[in-house]
Amino acid sequence: MNFDLEEHHIAIQRMVREFAEREIAPIAQEMDEEERLPIPIIRKMGELGIMGLPFPEAYGGGGADLLSYIVALEELARVDSSVAITLEVCVSLVGIPLLRFGTEEQKRRWLVPLAQGEMIASFGLTEPGSGSDAAAMTTRAIKDGDEWVINGAKSFITNTGTDISGFIILACVTGQKEGRPEISNIIVPKGTPGYIIGKPYKKIGWHASDTRELYFDDCRVPLDNLLGEEGKGLAQFLWTLDGGRVGISAIGVGLAQACLDHSLKRAKERVQFGRPISQFQAIQFKLADMAVNIDIARLATYRAAWLMQQERPFKKEASVAKLFSSEIAVRAAEEAVQIFGGYGYLNETPVSRFYRDSKVLTIAEGTSEVQRMIIARELGV
Repeated sequence: MNFDLEEHHIAIQRMVREFAEREIAPIAQEMDEEERLPIPIIRKMGELGIMGLPFPEAYGGGGADLLSYIVALEELARVDSSVAITLEVCVSLVGIPLLRFGTEEQKRRWLVPLAQGEMIASFGLTEPGSGSDAAAMTTRAIKDGDEWVINGAKSFITNTGTDISGFIILACVTGQKEGRPEISNIIVPKGTPGYIIGKPYKKIGWHASDTRELYFDDCRVPLDNLLGEEGKGLAQFLWTLDGGRVGISAIGVGLAQACLDHSLKRAKERVQFGRPISQFQAIQFKLADMAVNIDIARLATYRAAWLMQQERPFKKEASVAKLFSSEIAVRAAEEAVQIFGGYGYLNETPVSRFYRDSKVLTIAEGTSEVQRMIIARELGV
């Protein structure tokens, strides 16, 4: 058993860290205030191979393993979670399902530009009346000749409204079997008539991440836009969400690490009662607890990524990692604000952004409550 990253992982970690600190950190505050995702950042990530890290070179990717991508996500989240979640959706929720379930033509048409950073894409599952109970969706696609006709609405969908948004993988009810809805996943290109993109949400955090409500009004796409087998969409997106939870875990680890980094620096610099506050046991315990939780969360995340990479069962491990990483990220952000004191409550400090960005990690891609349900079910109870 080896707990060291291999040389190629370390090289990717160093490359992404340098990129994030050089290109993203100087504008992270501006991105947050303007609620804007700079497209040049995504294009540069494409040029460096970050957008396509775990995809085969034949499809424009870097041919790296899944752990390389997880390490990259962590490094991006140490600087800005909005950029990290943009990548996570493109890879975990769109690219990997395309690679696993897509036809050769679909991979050539959609995966290649995605991997090269020429476009970003979305995964449409959540609806206004269907969140944790994803199987209760009402968006429907019916066949009409050689086309799907789609009607319905989706909510809280990431990456849909930017200048380089290319398509969405949309979960739809496409029939009934034994009295239960059959769900399929269908690729819908941006610009398709009847595909209506709503205004961006005003969110607590992830300000630079594009998140919107979508509407489909007799939206028509070719039958060939079906991803995988008809009626197998539920199994597809459940597997996809398991992988997505590993990605969210990496973002949680990166955000928590950022909180520790900034808190440690602040604690050594801030003097109260004649000495740095890092010398007070109350502060030392906060820093120590943050470090312990981050270490455990990182190990859980890497284990889940390794199991997925080995194509071994990883559902429980993904939920364990996602649950723990997201919740310790919230705690780390709270403690970081506390250590910064009044300055931690000002938007000018990065820890205030980390604080706002952290909470959604316990909701996105399966709430903490859902993760506990999955873990219990996997335990056989």
